[in-house]
Amino acid sequence: MTCDSLHIRQEKIRLSNGFQKSSIFVYCKYYEVVYILFHRGMRISEFCGLTIRDIDLENKVINIDHQLQRTSDMRLVIESTKTNAGTRKLPMTEDVAQCFRGIIEDREPPKVEKVIDGYSGFLFVDKDCNPLVAMHWEHRFNHMVKRYNDIYRVQMPNITPHVCRHTYCSNMAKPGMNPKTLQYLMGHSDIGVTLNTYTHLGLEDATDELRRMEDLENARKELEKNKEEKPVSQKMFRAI
Repeated sequence: MTCDSLHIRQEKIRLSNGFQKSSIFVYCKYYEVVYILFHRGMRISEFCGLTIRDIDLENKVINIDHQLQRTSDMRLVIESTKTNAGTRKLPMTEDVAQCFRGIIEDREPPKVEKVIDGYSGFLFVDKDCNPLVAMHWEHRFNHMVKRYNDIYRVQMPNITPHVCRHTYCSNMAKPGMNPKTLQYLMGHSDIGVTLNTYTHLGLEDATDELRRMEDLENARKELEKNKEEKPVSQKMFRAI
């Protein structure tokens, strides 16, 4: 077991112990889902559409080329991603891979493996063997927050799957990730949508960025200075 996977398991145990004491242990089984959404920023409909075949644990890649939706007449359908840019392959860090590995290992094969528009093997299904959709996860998030706030004095803000996605985008923007890279990861067709995330940054972030640019400029000047110095030759050394 790697250090990352050990950290994930220890964190899950810590959370589960806390949940047990607060009577919300039932929600600990969704730890991996919450972690993945906060650390990969997928649309919840994209996550719901994931099948076992979409998770490449060997190469640590998530294949996103469809989404699962439920229509107004309650039919489950597979649709293409929200935009052309939404079709993408997301790299997984080791901790995210461990979460997916745990989900797949804990997945109990349903009595009937439902096939939706040619897709089967969805990661989560309900008691009727139908794959979970966005509404299910929104309700679970609401219940988790409500149960927590009923118990603890310090209240947890409203958290939804979309909040997870936005938080991921902000967390990637804050350290200075290339906007085009972030646009790809988020599946935004318009770079303007991605750039709007950067407007949430404040004075402290701007100061850090200017300091980082200054450090890069100093490093460049130092490199140029070293290049201008006379190269070292054997004649500069005498035998001892």
